[in-house]
Amino acid sequence: MFTGNPNSWNEQRNRYAVAVGVFDGVHRGHKAVFDAVRQASGGLELCALTFGSHPATVVADEPAPLMLMTLDRRLQLLDEVGIEAVAVIDFDNAVRHLSPRAFVEVFLTGALNADLVAVGRGFRFGYQAEGTVDHLRLLGQKLGFDVVEAQIVNLHGTEVRSSSIRASIAMGSVELAARMLGRPFEIAGAVVEGDRRGRTIGFPTANITMPEGVVRPAGGVYAVRCLVDGSSFDGVCNVGTRPTFGGGEESIEVHLYDIDVDLYGKTVLVEFIDRIRDEQRFDSVEALVAQIKVDIGTAKTIFG
Repeated sequence: MFTGNPNSWNEQRNRYAVAVGVFDGVHRGHKAVFDAVRQASGGLELCALTFGSHPATVVADEPAPLMLMTLDRRLQLLDEVGIEAVAVIDFDNAVRHLSPRAFVEVFLTGALNADLVAVGRGFRFGYQAEGTVDHLRLLGQKLGFDVVEAQIVNLHGTEVRSSSIRASIAMGSVELAARMLGRPFEIAGAVVEGDRRGRTIGFPTANITMPEGVVRPAGGVYAVRCLVDGSSFDGVCNVGTRPTFGGGEESIEVHLYDIDVDLYGKTVLVEFIDRIRDEQRFDSVEALVAQIKVDIGTAKTIFG
């Protein structure tokens, strides 16, 4: 992986086929870019040029969007889809003010010795997003690289974009998000000590810490799959404030049905498969317990 000063990235001056983008989520639209660069690469080593954080954290006046995953998970998935090298730009004010040509000369031709560059349709780059795909092609003609523009993937009338996936997750539409991602939306976190109230009513739960800066699903109950230590368990997850017990800070609690396993202190990956219902306040603990049993039955039906 290339990080830090771009002058030190590629001292051997290897030539790369480079896909450029944030690649948050490594979703089906991103895979179209990777497929395009792979098909046109002529056997060149594939490199993803990405950003450690969303450029909007520096550029936009409004808060940057919450990410679909951490950088570490993004890097892992880029490796899994066959990207052989990754260069991570630390997007700061110095990078922000680079002209389109300067951006290309610093990172693409200078640092990565790019022979081919692939981007998604509508790609913009350089100071105030002045650079377009046509601009990139002109720079390629002058500086010695070809450009491939991958088309946007369309899923039943919805363009597959990270922003669309974030919106789906924030509304609780995790099944739609999964179709756009090409896999379930997931949250990785450590299991921490809770109030153990779930155990007292017969449904012990694991309280999952939420990674900073990552989007979380809308409040509600979900069918989830929990991966820990190489094993996979099905369960139900409540995202919310537990209004039946007086509310409080929002939490993510997972109950793994039909199994009793101690997860405290472990890091788990929670895959959100489908949404079962809204979170709601019940008039009694007995009514809550009855609904949890219904939720578990619904989850089992979802998993088939």
